[in-house]
Amino acid sequence: MEYLEILKPDVVCLQEIKANEDQIPLMEFHAMGFVCAWFSAQKKGYSGTAILSKIQPDNVVKGMGIEKYDNEGRFIRVDINDISIVSVYHPSGTSGDERQAFKMHWLVDFHQHVDNLRKERPKLVLSGDYNICHKEIDIHDPVGNKNNSGFLPEERDWMEKFFNDGFVDAFRHLNKEPHNYTWWSFRHNARQNNKGWRIDYHVVTENLKHLVKNVHIDSQAFFSDHCPVIMDLDI
Repeated sequence: MEYLEILKPDVVCLQEIKANEDQIPLMEFHAMGFVCAWFSAQKKGYSGTAILSKIQPDNVVKGMGIEKYDNEGRFIRVDINDISIVSVYHPSGTSGDERQAFKMHWLVDFHQHVDNLRKERPKLVLSGDYNICHKEIDIHDPVGNKNNSGFLPEERDWMEKFFNDGFVDAFRHLNKEPHNYTWWSFRHNARQNNKGWRIDYHVVTENLKHLVKNVHIDSQAFFSDHCPVIMDLDI
């Protein structure tokens, strides 16, 4: 709460909230002026997404209309004027072949869903944990991780096609420097040594690219194994 008071964001996208709405201190968020939209997973203590907004949304949509993904609370959208903002939590494939296959199916269905969505809502902001490093610059050890979920060739190929389809990685649009990461393992002092992965993205449609004024990875915010990624979008 103190961080949000200092930052004063208009919109906050959260992923992996792991909580049901009755477990969340809603009054504290309301007191800060946020309208809250929560999309919890059916499985308690797992997954889930949320969007907090100081601007009253015109519309809130929970899910993509695909039961196996919506049961895990992975996609929530708010429409504010002519812009739609999505908080998305892509699956991880680190637990084994079954979840990796689930992840690959998700990637295809997610891309198709947002492709269809932008026909109706052309201006999209797709913010969240994508659980994929796009390029070697986005991971501390590209050689050692080449066979690990999150940096597999097929995942990176998907992301390349996604960005070539009119979706823009807002951070890389402005910043080409290496050693910028958003997630670190809790093991082996990874964060202290900045041995991380950049797997959290603000993605905007091409028609919003010129409105991206700044994207900042706040690696000094120690709330979890991820850190906040802050975007200034001049709308």
